[in-house]
Amino acid sequence: MGIIGRNGAGKSTLLKILSRVTAPTSGECRVKGRIASLLEVGTGFHPELTGRENIFLNGAILGMTKAEIKQKFDEIVTFAEVEKFIDTPVKRYSSGMYVRLAFAVAAHLEPEILIVDEVLAVGDAEFQKKCLGKMDNVAHEGRTVLFVSHNMQAMTRLCREGIYLDQGRISLKGNIYGVTSQYLQSGLGITGERLWPESNSAPGDGVARLKAVRVISEGMVTDTVDIRYTVTIEMEYWNFKPEAQLISVISFINDQGQIAFISADFDEREWGSKPKPIGVFKCRCTVPGNLFAEGRISIVAEVSTRHPTYEIHFLEWDAVGFQVIDKGEPGSVRAGWGRPIPGIVRPNLEWQNEFLG
Repeated sequence: MGIIGRNGAGKSTLLKILSRVTAPTSGECRVKGRIASLLEVGTGFHPELTGRENIFLNGAILGMTKAEIKQKFDEIVTFAEVEKFIDTPVKRYSSGMYVRLAFAVAAHLEPEILIVDEVLAVGDAEFQKKCLGKMDNVAHEGRTVLFVSHNMQAMTRLCREGIYLDQGRISLKGNIYGVTSQYLQSGLGITGERLWPESNSAPGDGVARLKAVRVISEGMVTDTVDIRYTVTIEMEYWNFKPEAQLISVISFINDQGQIAFISADFDEREWGSKPKPIGVFKCRCTVPGNLFAEGRISIVAEVSTRHPTYEIHFLEWDAVGFQVIDKGEPGSVRAGWGRPIPGIVRPNLEWQNEFLG
């Protein structure tokens, strides 16, 4: 079962109620079966204990016997790729190692119900692929998986049913394709600018927090962009760590939930490859005109540590968004084309014709 909705819709709160982490204000929650929850990085881990000890602790919390945990132990460690650090206290783990081990424990100790929030964003691409494959296997074994994500491709791959939450209420429930389509076409989250005036309430962690994201075209903040003109995504963030090796990343997602492309500031001349001092940074990513296809584009704003290990500090889905329109005026592809044009992007490429005889 996939659960989707914009930020603040109540997705994580619902999972905490089902996991009995949070009590409902009113009403009741009935659960049948053993639950394993992965709501935040390292849920249920004790930082002073080693990875090995935390596996046994988590297993015991889930109601497993010591013999059952031993039987799955090697499989868990191999899946999490933490063999070299299994006897190291988990407080010394990176957030990526933390979430790998936490997911491996939750998925391998065979709960009847597996609850997974958007924590997989912390892992690298290869590990995310492994996690999705594992959840797929768990679901096909007849066990229940409740999955919260902003990744519509993962949703439609893993889930048959979906719930669309809006302001704490169920807006739609049914086939996952119908639910995701309704969510993506609803326009929720489409805004040309979002601001977080106070750092303590902004997305992020102790290293970096998001301050602002905006869409700029033709010199102004906008949520509607003419296909012919450049569009700039401007992002501001607080850096709290001296000499931090930070990179800024912008992902462009189309209205089918597909990643059109991703861009990062590796090669930016001023600060792209340099350690950054404490303070506020503003970065801009400019996309040329006649590249996007018509439709809705949502922006994922990210800042991560580049060296010595890759670590995400914030990853804000639906940070801002905009609608790309093609009026069919001179300079656009539609000006010479009278029917629908499919595709994730629509570049106006250079052509050459030659008469050979």
